[in-house]
Amino acid sequence: MCAFPYFPVMCPPTPTLLQMIVPVSQLINALHSLKNSATASVQTLHKDFTVEHSSYLKEPTVSLRDLGLSDIRASQLDELVSRLLPIPGPEEPPAVPSIWKMSHISSDSFFHNKHAASALQRALWVQSRGFKTLRSRTRRKESGYDGPVESETYTPAFMKGLLMKEKGPEVQSLDQVIKQKNLPENQQEAFKTGFTEGFMRSQAFTQRTQDSLRRTRLILLVLLLIGIYGLSRTPFLSGKGSFSDAVRFRTTSGLDSAVDPIQMKNVTFEHVKGVEEAKNELQDVVEFLKNPQKFTVLGGKLPKGILLVGPPGTGKTLLARAVAGEADVPFYYASGSEFDEMFVGVGAGRIRNLFKEAKANAPCVIFIDELDSVGGKRIESPMHPYSRQTINQLLAEMDGFKPNEGVIVIGATNFAEALDNALVRPGRFDMQVTVPRPDVKGRTEILDWYLSKIKVDPAVEAEIIARGTVGFSGAELENLVNQAALKAAVDGKEMVTMKDLEFAKDKILMGPERRSVEIDKKNKTITAYHESGHAIVAYYTKDAMPINKATIMPRGPTLGHVSMLPENDRWSETRAQLLAQMDVSMGGRVAEELIFGDDYITTGASSDFDGATKIAKMMVTRFGMSDKLGVMTYGDVTKQSPETQAAIEQEVRVLLKDSYDRAKNILKTYSKEHKKLADALLRYETLDAKEIQMVLEGKSLDH
Repeated sequence: MCAFPYFPVMCPPTPTLLQMIVPVSQLINALHSLKNSATASVQTLHKDFTVEHSSYLKEPTVSLRDLGLSDIRASQLDELVSRLLPIPGPEEPPAVPSIWKMSHISSDSFFHNKHAASALQRALWVQSRGFKTLRSRTRRKESGYDGPVESETYTPAFMKGLLMKEKGPEVQSLDQVIKQKNLPENQQEAFKTGFTEGFMRSQAFTQRTQDSLRRTRLILLVLLLIGIYGLSRTPFLSGKGSFSDAVRFRTTSGLDSAVDPIQMKNVTFEHVKGVEEAKNELQDVVEFLKNPQKFTVLGGKLPKGILLVGPPGTGKTLLARAVAGEADVPFYYASGSEFDEMFVGVGAGRIRNLFKEAKANAPCVIFIDELDSVGGKRIESPMHPYSRQTINQLLAEMDGFKPNEGVIVIGATNFAEALDNALVRPGRFDMQVTVPRPDVKGRTEILDWYLSKIKVDPAVEAEIIARGTVGFSGAELENLVNQAALKAAVDGKEMVTMKDLEFAKDKILMGPERRSVEIDKKNKTITAYHESGHAIVAYYTKDAMPINKATIMPRGPTLGHVSMLPENDRWSETRAQLLAQMDVSMGGRVAEELIFGDDYITTGASSDFDGATKIAKMMVTRFGMSDKLGVMTYGDVTKQSPETQAAIEQEVRVLLKDSYDRAKNILKTYSKEHKKLADALLRYETLDAKEIQMVLEGKSLDH
């Protein structure tokens, strides 16, 4: 034992025996400091290779001067440290993924490299690089990174909701629950029994719910199958009106379709009135369908297609049905707009199926209404890029007929000029039949036909109604008779009278009456003088059309109206007749100006000016009725030279100004008659041609 805090340190025997006396506290501090310094020196040696990990390895070093051992030589200190400090064993390398391998820092000589690293050197893990390896993740594992490190089987966040399910709560056994609740022995059996009953009831409820869902799914599946079957049986195309049974495009497979014909036994040429010339043209077609050998024996060929051209409502469809009915052959009807659908190739497929069915049921009639919608001129259109397929198929089917096939194609259109030239050439639609509006005789026949179907007063004369309905088509005449029958039924009459027919005619020509409109006295007076101005100019102008009726009863969008109808059908119009129409149009504004002054003229003459200006422009640009511009037509005025446009405008102004002056001269001359007629309109609201004549002649009206 030492009596003072010093003890001798004996060194191994050397040629010169060394003995030092060092305080124990300093020696202990020195040994600990040297140990830390040795570790720090090794870490400093690897600083260049582990820069990102060196932040937590840096520690302050301690020098011998700081410890008060500056007199000790380095060799003595090394020998002292080697004897007193335990030699550290090699560090166990951490468990790292297989993508890493162990490596050491090379030394300067082969001897040191051969004997590997010294015991104080720290192992460095170097990555075995591969393609797109997770280097940063493994670095964080090796370093002192405190944050979360993803696992090797890393799953992106957006996939976790799809591939992973949250782990449910851990299921405890019944005994564990009882143990946690600290239930007495006498209550444990009751607890188990209640738990079992609740579990069984829950299972039964779950089973009932599953059975209900299963039945619901089964019912929905059956309904879905029924709906699909119903859609498969629904026709792609359906007819309109009485033609719903003519041709039905029923679904067969995919986008294909088949057609069904009908027999038109109830329609013959007796049902077609007012178009005698068209009926005569179609008689040859009927004869061919009845007796084709009559034509083929002589080598003649019947036209493969017949094109019916005319305004709407003239009886084109009725003629086609009559052809099939007279020949007693199947009738195939389709509208041109019904062929094309949203799917490519549907139109061409339906054309093929239509003609295939027709050839199988020959002789027969195929009628395509509104042919211009499917047979229009082929143009590049982004709206209908595949419409060419349909018309090309139609051209191929019509041009491929044999003379004795017995299939007649009848097409109807309102715009023959819009059809493709290849469609109307000889060999396809090589016969064109015009179906015009009926004349007086035709209108009389049509009215007699429709009046025979209703109860009519024997005093009704169809010829009088026919003369007052110039320009009416067969469909419009049918509507007139129907409107008259409805009016008679509303009034409680037992039969249709002439008054009902006149009411229906006025309703079609001028629009329905608006008796609920309340018009103040001032506007009503202006309207009366305005309409009487039209009537006076029309009455005293030689070439104007006769007046049919004048009224200040609001009809349609107007407050008053003067209806004029020609005595006979007009096939063309003279220059005097056109100028007379312009004069009548100017009469309303001139009357307002003469009676009420320039400050009280109204906007009611706008439609009159539109009509007069249109007539004047047509006279100058289309009819060659201008002395200055001569007999020349100008299709598009905007494409003419500025000088020509100015000349056209000047001629139109001259025509309108002269017309205005003529109307003003007539109204000034017959101002008294003008006032009488206006007063009569204010009193009676509506006057027909006979009553207007009586007023102008100074006779009284007995109503």
